Amino acid sequence: MKKYRPNVAAIILSSKYPEKVEVMIAKRNDIDAWQFPQGGIDEGESAEEALYRELKEEIGTDKVEIIASMPEWQSYDFPKIIAKKMYPFDGQKQKYFLVRLKPGARINLNTEIPEFKEYKFVSINEIFKYVKSFKRPVYKKVLEYFKKEGYI
Repeated sequence: MKKYRPNVAAIILSSKYPEKVEVMIAKRNDIDAWQFPQGGIDEGESAEEALYRELKEEIGTDKVEIIASMPEWQSYDFPKIIAKKMYPFDGQKQKYFLVRLKPGARINLNTEIPEFKEYKFVSINEIFKYVKSFKRPVYKKVLEYFKKEGYI
């Protein structure tokens, strides 16, 4: 049976939401890939606690408000090259949150252990010009859910 690492992922809307819908994507330090910020849930931590901690660790701020979350957890398998590094996990199961940066929140990628080297805010339609990875099907499903629910 496959083993999935519990994880949270954040679709971060700019503080201009809802007047302007633009989403943050970030370029990883280690590989040439754009993605949404995400990270593991520690033992005894709720998904919401993990969300705030991961955002602080990855983008230097946890000053966000949760707009919505996707009820179903999404899972994906790691490509072989990543699976070796992530042993004993075969992939991740993720709780997706749609969050809005609070006015005045400052993104700072120069964190203790920098995960990203660049970020930008793009329209929903532009996301897949950047995201080319194995995460694409999950991203499509999650974005469609938040669209259908009227959030984006």
